Amino acid sequence: MPCRPLSLLLLLSSWLCCATPAIAAAQETSKPMTKRQQTKLVEEFMALNLREEVGFERAMAIVDALESVPLPRASDIKKWRKNLAKLDAKMHRELDKKPGTYHYWEKERRGKFIIGGDTKKPRGLLLGMHGGGVGSGDASSSAGAYSNAAKELDLIAIFPEVLEKTEHGWTDSGTEEWVMDLVDAAIRTWEIDPNLVYFSGHSMGGYGSWTLGAHHADRVAALAPSAGAPTPVYDKPGGVIVEVDSGVVPNLRNIAMVVFQSIDDPRVPPDVNQAAVQEVERAKLKWGGYDKFTYWEVNGRGHGYPEGGMLALLERIVDFERDPLPQKIVWQPRLDWKHQYHWLYWQRPIENAIVVSEYHRDSNTIEISSEQELKHMWVLLDDRLVDMKNEVTIKVNGEITNQALPQGSLGALLLTTSGPDTALSFPARLPIRGTLE
Repeated sequence: MPCRPLSLLLLLSSWLCCATPAIAAAQETSKPMTKRQQTKLVEEFMALNLREEVGFERAMAIVDALESVPLPRASDIKKWRKNLAKLDAKMHRELDKKPGTYHYWEKERRGKFIIGGDTKKPRGLLLGMHGGGVGSGDASSSAGAYSNAAKELDLIAIFPEVLEKTEHGWTDSGTEEWVMDLVDAAIRTWEIDPNLVYFSGHSMGGYGSWTLGAHHADRVAALAPSAGAPTPVYDKPGGVIVEVDSGVVPNLRNIAMVVFQSIDDPRVPPDVNQAAVQEVERAKLKWGGYDKFTYWEVNGRGHGYPEGGMLALLERIVDFERDPLPQKIVWQPRLDWKHQYHWLYWQRPIENAIVVSEYHRDSNTIEISSEQELKHMWVLLDDRLVDMKNEVTIKVNGEITNQALPQGSLGALLLTTSGPDTALSFPARLPIRGTLE
């Protein structure tokens, strides 16, 4: 994340102090915030754009203030979760339930997407990504390839069109942020189980499903790229591939994935996907896992679809469900606006750092390892991970850095319940060190 100029920090500090009547009132009187003050802060948080620096800073101030609002009982947590779900549905976007072509920003005619598949009672969500490149690519191509298959498999299908048609259109110009907003909107609209979300795409869409799927592997059940690959890294111009782009392979440890590749593909030769597979094998030896990764290599399909079309591809992933709380996770952040990954929360993620973390319920211990200095990182907690009635021990690189009894709070719950994916909602958090640096 780029350094912020001093003038912006001073302005932000002044704005936070002046624009926080609920916080200021509670601080001046040394009294707990009223329900009305709590609700106002929650509503303000829900309306913020957390991907923008000022909005995120404001959100963190609200979370810190609401950390003083305890949620000691399961009934308190249940009540606030219900309230937050109502606010999310009220304040955030839903989609039209009818199949057809739409624009996310209707007035600007921007953000084209197509709705297809099973629009009545879908069991899950398919996000289908089109191919293309500089100046080319259209959502209708992915809709044509996937919609019937999605319907047969009882999936609602959303087919976005990249906001700008570039070589890496799925990660350029705000498209990645918008895609994740579409996922959330679809979950709200059809009340989809967040554990049944699938990404697939052909050609550049294969790149998109590889890359976005890895960046957001904690949000997706399975990935199925076809005739597309992650960005390769060469040892020198025109040399050999030594690895693929960062932020991809480490994050795939716990996700199901089927990669389709024809060795006679003239547009996307197999060397990049083959290099990615080798990197997956190295990661498996290093960290374990990757047991749901499959490389499906054939000959004779060129740059086309698998035999049997996209139904043959989707059938290989549709029975997988996401595990929102894998015991061991590997995270290599690539986006400064993605702060939560499964049960870790990093206020200032360091791009390309690798964090390995594992929870041990039998000993109420969280173990974290990284070569980077992990500042402002939290472990998110509830009864699914640890015994909340007993002290939790956090170790960083083998050293005990925090031991504390986790306490439920409205701040922690709000921080992790700002969208419809309630499986990644937690009522408590602990800093990985006794004091935040």
